[in-house]
Amino acid sequence: MIGFWIFMLVNNLLIPLTTIIFGHRFIIKPPKEINYLYGYRTSMSMKNTETWKYAHNFCGKLWCIFGWIMLPLSIVVMFFVIDDDVNWVGYFGLFICLIQLVVMIIPIIFTEIALNKKFDKNGDRRFL
Repeated sequence: MIGFWIFMLVNNLLIPLTTIIFGHRFIIKPPKEINYLYGYRTSMSMKNTETWKYAHNFCGKLWCIFGWIMLPLSIVVMFFVIDDDVNWVGYFGLFICLIQLVVMIIPIIFTEIALNKKFDKNGDRRFL
């Protein structure tokens, strides 16, 4: 039973670690060119180089923050089911994973809001 619990714990750490790694990568070394394969790719972020860089920096910071919050929380929460039935541990781990996926999407929403505040619909910087 403890083996499955460890397996679920490791699985539940993958999403926070991924957000931290990609967030850090987007801040330190974002994709240089606007492309359709890798990076923060939305219609607004791909308007021009300035929106591309801004979106990666903004989203990267949020992903790092959210990832570092989710990482210890995921560990602590999994200890609530350490001695429970294998099925319950599996369902609980799945529930945590689904919550993490939702939390991973929240920075995208905030990034799009920030892009729309900073740039107009053509990608030109707004001067207030």
